[in-house]
Amino acid sequence: MQMVYLETSFISYLTARPSRTIIAAAHQQITQDWWSRKRTAFELVISELVVRECAAGDPEAARRRLDVIAGIGRLEINERVEQIALGLVQRGLVPPQVAEDALHIAIAAAHGADYILTWNFKHIANPMMQRRIAGFLDEIDLPLPFICTPEELLGEDDGTIDN
Repeated sequence: MQMVYLETSFISYLTARPSRTIIAAAHQQITQDWWSRKRTAFELVISELVVRECAAGDPEAARRRLDVIAGIGRLEINERVEQIALGLVQRGLVPPQVAEDALHIAIAAAHGADYILTWNFKHIANPMMQRRIAGFLDEIDLPLPFICTPEELLGEDDGTIDN
């Protein structure tokens, strides 16, 4: 079974109150569709970083996020993960002010995740950054997990997915 690392933005869209903006509402609907149709086709994983980020902010929203991730397997943030994340920041591949995004990528890569599911287009699901990040990871013999949105991972219209 392929492993999907759920980055925090995915959880936030899944549990947020319905948005009034068209794009955010569409992201929410796509996220909910993926959750209801595809989550059982994959091994879902998160990390302690996802838990911390989900616990932050409005208490009611945090409770909804934490309820959704309860029972999902957690990947360890170990020394290797921290060194990979540090390398991503030191090489200028991820800006230091969003070092947590480097940590998400490092966690998923170090643990062999097949996918990172995210709505973070600025620093994670950014093709220009992904290319450079993949080059760095290749230097340390790690593949970059396929970084995608729930829409990309929905699969074919017939409801099937090739695992």
